Amino acid sequence: MATPTFSNASLIATFLILLASPALADPCKAIPDNGPMPSYLAKGTTFSGPVIYVGDADSLCVAVGGRAPENLVEVRVADFYGPEINAPGGRDAKATLERIVKGRHVVCTAGRRSFDRVVAICRLSGVTIGDLMRGAGVEEGGNGR
Repeated sequence: MATPTFSNASLIATFLILLASPALADPCKAIPDNGPMPSYLAKGTTFSGPVIYVGDADSLCVAVGGRAPENLVEVRVADFYGPEINAPGGRDAKATLERIVKGRHVVCTAGRRSFDRVVAICRLSGVTIGDLMRGAGVEEGGNGR
């Protein structure tokens, strides 16, 4: 029986796919991909909790009532359009958002739904995340601008 062989290119490609995979999935599952928005995230309602995950320069997850995936609300920051992760400055902008909010308690006011996220204004110690990001010198430049 012959032993299968793999080219270096296929091994490298497989490694790169596996390396990139965790970055594609976020842990936030409070808002279903399909189905209704949870009532506690209705437009105008307030929710709060620690930020446990930052996806990019303008998205994060807030733990509302626990750290299980079904309690993690994915938020699209309403008042800041960060550069896309692979755009110039995108990774630095994400790192800045992590430094500012990760592990800290934010208070958010829900707006509309955007896919499996809620668009919300979130504040840390009374200051909006958008103002904090601009104050840290991060330039806007995402798809919303």
